[in-house]
Amino acid sequence: MSDDATSTRSGPGGLSWIAWIYLLLAVAGGVLPWLANLEFIRSAGSAFDLGLFIRQANANPAARSLSSDLAIGATAVTIWMVRESRRLGMRGLGWVLLSCVTIAFAFGAPLFLHLRERRLLELARLSPAVPESAD
Repeated sequence: MSDDATSTRSGPGGLSWIAWIYLLLAVAGGVLPWLANLEFIRSAGSAFDLGLFIRQANANPAARSLSSDLAIGATAVTIWMVRESRRLGMRGLGWVLLSCVTIAFAFGAPLFLHLRERRLLELARLSPAVPESAD
């Protein structure tokens, strides 16, 4: 197991500072994209027009670059999240993946990292301390 959970100082609730950073990023990743989505909905009508959204997300080279970057990066990270979740025996992956498509990937990925830090801390607390060798 990695030393991630034990190498950082604990913050509020016994969680590492990085777990709190991930949680703050998840909140920002949920709020900021949805502010833009609400602006899109207001400008496009009263509903979320997915076809129009995709067309506008690919309307010019800069938008296509960001859309391709997000799609490829999110796919790779999602595969890793599934594998890492299974490796660590994490709970809640279904909720994380659902939040990636219903809220924002910018919410789901940091949420997964927060939950991963919590799981690593839990595993570190469950495993017996290994004494240092005197070599």
